[in-house]
Amino acid sequence: MSRTEEFQELRPLLFSIAYRILGSVSEAEDAVQDTWLRFEASPTQPRSAKAFLSATVTRISIDVLRSARVRREEYVGHWIPEPLLSDPYEDPARSAELADSVSMAALLLLERLSPLERAVFVLREVFAFGFPEVASAVGRSEAACRQLAVRARRHMAAERPRFEADRTEREELASRFFDALREGDVAGLQELLAADVSMVGDGGGKAPQLARAVIGADNVARLLAAAFPSLARIDVTFEPHEVNGQPGAIVRDRDGKVLHTLSLDVLDGQIRTIRLVINPDKLRHLGPVADAWAIDREARQARRHLP
Repeated sequence: MSRTEEFQELRPLLFSIAYRILGSVSEAEDAVQDTWLRFEASPTQPRSAKAFLSATVTRISIDVLRSARVRREEYVGHWIPEPLLSDPYEDPARSAELADSVSMAALLLLERLSPLERAVFVLREVFAFGFPEVASAVGRSEAACRQLAVRARRHMAAERPRFEADRTEREELASRFFDALREGDVAGLQELLAADVSMVGDGGGKAPQLARAVIGADNVARLLAAAFPSLARIDVTFEPHEVNGQPGAIVRDRDGKVLHTLSLDVLDGQIRTIRLVINPDKLRHLGPVADAWAIDREARQARRHLP
């Protein structure tokens, strides 16, 4: 194969590695593009294109993450990863690890690791790279990588998110949730929410957002039931869609532009966490983005005219 063909064959894997390290679709795409430029410019043909490209995208992602961590510490409000609608890389032998590691909950947990720990965990635990390959990718000895892996694994295992295993049950619950949401059915929503459910939004200071997390089934149900019927009156619609491997939706304005995404963590037949990504900078990869401020003003006006 030519270099271009080799790269295109491995592109899904490279993106999936970068996204798990960075939690950002746009930054992951940039890392993959930079990896191609380095591969194209390499004067010699690597013995293993997969090893070379995986190591390159990992190093680039580690460097990007180190600078991104400073920005995230100064971020306005809750920081939530950029929503991913579908993971381009598939491996039937690693399907469980791949699905769990791309969830919003897992990505937020990975944020607590150091950049090196995160990269080692992603390569070793998610993609099953051998320690020689991991060591080459992160520029550390195999012994050091084993220690990094142990620390990362211990931290992730202590707080590893759990989700409803039955896909059909998750989708049915999500369908009931969106029906209750459209109708403003407080009791119907309360029935689906865990007692300690939390709802968080990420506007990044660039869109209307929750001032803080909303906790508790009653509080979350009442807030949702008050907000969404008025959005429906101005032709805002829900497009059910998996978001980071969990049930969710893309919320669009009357012109089909993306207003925000919504994802649900489901366990034991109840919704445990609701995450809204509203920051327009995190939605551009999904298509044209709506003016969230204008939608908010119009929805408030519609709410005043509700019977």
